[in-house]
Amino acid sequence: MRIIIQRVTNAAVNINKNKYSSIQDGLLCLVGFCDTDNANDFKWSINKILNLKIFQNNQSIKDIDGELLIISQFTLFASIKKGTKPSWGRAAKPDVAKKMYDNFITMCNSQMFKKIQTGVFGADMKIESVNDGPITITIDTKNKE
Repeated sequence: MRIIIQRVTNAAVNINKNKYSSIQDGLLCLVGFCDTDNANDFKWSINKILNLKIFQNNQSIKDIDGELLIISQFTLFASIKKGTKPSWGRAAKPDVAKKMYDNFITMCNSQMFKKIQTGVFGADMKIESVNDGPITITIDTKNKE
């Protein structure tokens, strides 16, 4: 898994010019899956997301009772080693990735006090966000960083 985590003052997902979901004061997470991701990758990354001390006074999203918006983003596994046209070969196939995304959301929801907001898997989404800080962190479960 690869995840881009952004501390935001607000973020929203728009689909067909309609607001689908939104958050205030929390984290926007763009999540990409590969075929070898498993429950251990999910647990490790969720622990990192929920406990990162990136809010004022070294607090986590759980400490501030913040909100979480998770959006599937297969393009995090783009490869541009050959030429300028990205290859998506390392990203999980859509049917596998959809199951992983749903499982990841379920696992996150089980550890949050607030319901997690999401995008729609496979939809053409317009994402709005105001990055706070700005703070943007990339994690990769295979490298544990």
